Amino acid sequence: MDLNWPQLWTHLADRFGLGDHSIHGPDHWRRVERHAVALAKHNAGNLVVVRLFAVFHDVCRENDGADPDHGARGAALAALLRGEWFDLPDAEFALLEYACIHHTSGYLTEDPTIGACWDADRLDIWRAGYTPAEKYMSTRRARELVRTSRIGPQYVP
Repeated sequence: MDLNWPQLWTHLADRFGLGDHSIHGPDHWRRVERHAVALAKHNAGNLVVVRLFAVFHDVCRENDGADPDHGARGAALAALLRGEWFDLPDAEFALLEYACIHHTSGYLTEDPTIGACWDADRLDIWRAGYTPAEKYMSTRRARELVRTSRIGPQYVP
């Protein structure tokens, strides 16, 4: 099954309930996608999984504040749309699901795909008024970016 990225993005953006100007909305997803793809290329992560993470990890947020179950809801939505909008082998889907569910847990990982997902989201934390911290980055490349202060809304890793 070929994945039509523009249609998937439009479908998910249309169902996102917090509006275009949310700090967790489509603009954030685009930055996460850009960072995640660059990090995944740098550390041999799965490009399809990291791109799907970018659109699913925050799509089911109910507010811009504390919403501890939003990642699990995003993973459940991905499971619902799997087979209709995209297809992934079980092992790859498990990576997407885990990355979405745990992206706000503060965990670190050795997995290159999950690391690219989490680091991409954490590199974009400036949007919420925080500075990315090296100790929360899983990938060497993201730690380098934070250490050298080469981060921000327009920077591509």
